[in-house]
Amino acid sequence: MKATSNLKELPLPSFYKPTNAAAYGYGPNALALQAEAQSWRGAHGVSAAATDSFNLHLLLIDVQKDFCFPEGSLYVAGRSGRGAIDDSRRIAEFIYKNLGALTNVTTTLDTHFAYQIFFPSFWVDQNDQPLTAYREITREQIERGQVRPNPAVAKWLCGGNYPWLLKQVKYYCEELERAGKYTLYLWPPHCLLGGDGHAIAGVVQEARLFHSFARGAQSWAEVKGGNPLTENYSVLRPEVLSRHDGQPLAQRNTQFLKTLLTADAVVIAGQAASHCVKSSIDDLLGEIVAQDAALARKVYLLTDCMSAVTVPDGKGGFAADFTPQAESALKRFADAGMHLVKSTDPLAAWPDLRIA
Repeated sequence: MKATSNLKELPLPSFYKPTNAAAYGYGPNALALQAEAQSWRGAHGVSAAATDSFNLHLLLIDVQKDFCFPEGSLYVAGRSGRGAIDDSRRIAEFIYKNLGALTNVTTTLDTHFAYQIFFPSFWVDQNDQPLTAYREITREQIERGQVRPNPAVAKWLCGGNYPWLLKQVKYYCEELERAGKYTLYLWPPHCLLGGDGHAIAGVVQEARLFHSFARGAQSWAEVKGGNPLTENYSVLRPEVLSRHDGQPLAQRNTQFLKTLLTADAVVIAGQAASHCVKSSIDDLLGEIVAQDAALARKVYLLTDCMSAVTVPDGKGGFAADFTPQAESALKRFADAGMHLVKSTDPLAAWPDLRIA
């Protein structure tokens, strides 16, 4: 694969401060960035992305404040406790150093509302009390009457038809279990549209905008997760696509899938390695296998720019630790032909990447 993209590793710009990766309130000044990018482009001979003959596409999954900071409602700390903070710093530095080679940068945005099937607010127990986060919901629990959908949501969700809603949530759990996907898991409210936690971590937002202004490339984003009746870990499709009555519930993101598959190489990073990153790569790999298994070799996973979900138990350990699931998935992706790389590895040393 030959191209004219600039492989030269660039220095970090002077305005960049690594400590901002840990600053929840930090946000860049877009107008100032635009001016910085203009002079930077000339000083370092950076060409417009439109002139690239090799399309290197960076996909950043859910690098949002609720996931990337301890102040967020669902901080992805990993086992180190600094997981997403350090990941954000490395993502930003990867973008700056390889700005001349990155053609496109797309960020996904996990986007939710107050009542969704994976939030405690959507459910009540047998005493009509709200449930708590960090627990599973199964069809068996619903059948026994241990849990049920919150009756308050039926009016706006399904015209007040509560029997329909009860059938739908049973069917949903059954479909998850039948497909061997995650058991329905209740998370704290996170990435609520309009809230601070929905925003991209400032240090990553700064880097993606700088790339956009410096290379004349759009700051692409893919929104996911707004359907109240299904989880949407993957950017490429919700977890369940149909309703119990045979009608469609949701659909695949076929247009973005095409965007990824037609790129010359795809680099993936973000949060969390155990959930949304894993699911997105799983779906991408499924499509690759269906078309041409050799396409897996054009996918690169930045293993030092993603962390697994962990839930501290308050005693120095974890009430839940999804690190083994993340590690197992990465091994499976590598076995399928995808490349496990680090953000600090020079692009010139990446296997199967042939950018001139």
